[in-house]
Amino acid sequence: MNIYLTSLLFLIPIFLLLSRTRRYSKRIPPGSLGIPLIGQSLGFLRALHTNTAEKWLEDRIKKYGPVSKLSILGKPTVFIHGQAANKFVFHNNSSILANQQPESFAKILGDRNLLEVSAPDHKRIREALVSFLKPESLKQYVGKADEEIRKHIEIYWKGKQTVTVLPVMKILTFDIICSLLFASGKALRAQKLVKELVHEKRALLEKKGASPRQDLITSLVSMHDEDGKPVLIDKEIVQNVVLSLLGGYETSATVITFIIRQLANEPTVCAAVLQEQQEIAKSKASGESLTWEDLAKMKYTWRVVMETMRMFPPIFGGFRKALTDIEFDGYLIPKGWQILWVAPMTHMDNRIFPEPSKFNQSRFENQASIPPYSFIAFRGGSRMCPAYDFGRIEILITIHYLLTQYKWKLCGDNSFIRDPMPEPSQGLPIKVWPRDSHRFLLPSEK
Repeated sequence: MNIYLTSLLFLIPIFLLLSRTRRYSKRIPPGSLGIPLIGQSLGFLRALHTNTAEKWLEDRIKKYGPVSKLSILGKPTVFIHGQAANKFVFHNNSSILANQQPESFAKILGDRNLLEVSAPDHKRIREALVSFLKPESLKQYVGKADEEIRKHIEIYWKGKQTVTVLPVMKILTFDIICSLLFASGKALRAQKLVKELVHEKRALLEKKGASPRQDLITSLVSMHDEDGKPVLIDKEIVQNVVLSLLGGYETSATVITFIIRQLANEPTVCAAVLQEQQEIAKSKASGESLTWEDLAKMKYTWRVVMETMRMFPPIFGGFRKALTDIEFDGYLIPKGWQILWVAPMTHMDNRIFPEPSKFNQSRFENQASIPPYSFIAFRGGSRMCPAYDFGRIEILITIHYLLTQYKWKLCGDNSFIRDPMPEPSQGLPIKVWPRDSHRFLLPSEK
């Protein structure tokens, strides 16, 4: 009897494991995990670098269908695409799906940044960031960004015959975001200094020597819950400020660079943007800064920005991790597997955006007509980029001053790679010349 009981107890776990494996094998998406550890990583990364990733993924769709399994960066992965897939990725509860970043990313930025934490920490940290980055708070930074951009143009554009756009734009957006985070335009070595700045800002607040809305760090340090406890611990403040710094400046620099590229390639569009910007410039006194209300008038320009981001999204895609067994489109995604989402698969879908390879800013005249979760340059749902309005400020002001002051044409070819963000060939060298002899005044020169 004991032998039978022991055998039964031994066989039951094996039976359950086998039945679970059979159940998984029947419902797991089609595809192959490839060679252990390597999987399809080399092919995927090569396709990204050579700007053929969309075709690489389209070939997978033709072979396996809209949902398939593969292995990327040593992890079993399920690739999904389409509007339903985007909604699944961005709208699902953080207790079901978590962000999944490369281990090297977490080692650099830590484990308490917004891209690493799950619910309820994600909601708490996001709300703290959004409370500072909402339009009501950002209106006061339009003037500051305006001055930084005009100083930048004086240094890096005035008197130049050629400009390499991408590296110059990275300098500009880094200085702008430093002014937002630290109330300083200097390009600080943030990783080492943010922690010290947190302590400095706290000391100033205690002495009532700083306003809680002075900059992002001061705002986050000043936040307390109903019990008087800090909303964020110092580690969370430091890591999320550094995340904002590293993520914000490069994304905006890439977008501005591709807008400059598109304006050179689309003279009719460029003329219409110029007309809109000149109308705004005519309403300003010499040296007068742009305002939040001026940015609201740049409707055509913003449609051009949106169409540029549709065709050349700065973030190609990303990963999320299944925290439990979940289903999508009739398939099982096992706990611990990562999910790959990709922006261009809906951005370049001709059923959503007719003639997707053609630049057409009029697609965004009525944004309500664009199907939900099809345009995801800013992600979506609870994962919507919290710095959307800040990015809008720096992009529109930069285009205003560059286009009203300068003309340009491309020096090199139109090709670009992804590394991992899109990068034009040679950083986009252009020939520039003044649009007229008018020189704007900086506020300090008035």
